[in-house]
Amino acid sequence: MRIFQEACEAQNLPFYKDVYLSIIGRNAAGIEVIFRKAYGDDLDRLHKEWRDRYDAVVKHQAIPVKEGVIELLEWLKEQGLPIAVATSTAKEVAKKKLELAGLSQYFDNLTTGCEVSHGKPDPEIYLLAASRLDIEPTKCLAFEDSNNGVRAAVAANMVTFQIPDLVEPCEEVRGFGHAIVPSLHHALAELKQG
Repeated sequence: MRIFQEACEAQNLPFYKDVYLSIIGRNAAGIEVIFRKAYGDDLDRLHKEWRDRYDAVVKHQAIPVKEGVIELLEWLKEQGLPIAVATSTAKEVAKKKLELAGLSQYFDNLTTGCEVSHGKPDPEIYLLAASRLDIEPTKCLAFEDSNNGVRAAVAANMVTFQIPDLVEPCEEVRGFGHAIVPSLHHALAELKQG
């Protein structure tokens, strides 16, 4: 969010926090629709500024790893479960992020937003990830931080854990009946309890 806010400031454009938060979990096409509505003709120059700043950071700096992610991934591997990433991020950027964070070795598949026609909240990305692992979606676990991601995972009929980050679960999403936990440590504890 900080990089986008800086890009807005550099282009003398307003930073709409609510608009930014609404794009979390969406693929590039979905983001463009939302941003075009908010920024109109200024979007092209804003997008270039944002992309340049984002790429400069992503190419050289690891994103912060959520607390508990290593323990969760290690446990899933110990159970013999295949693991995939289903992210709205572009494939090369996602690969680089995983590599810099030291997480690449945990994943059997990487499914990205550029590989699907419909981004989150549509379940397509989750269904594709499950099919690549050759696992029925109902036998898959999904860990999400965004409302759009939860919508996608639930629509794919996956067992879903929401670990809120920038956005708290909205009332609609809270009604889905999935697990909402404060951390990945809590998600792991629930999984171990069975």
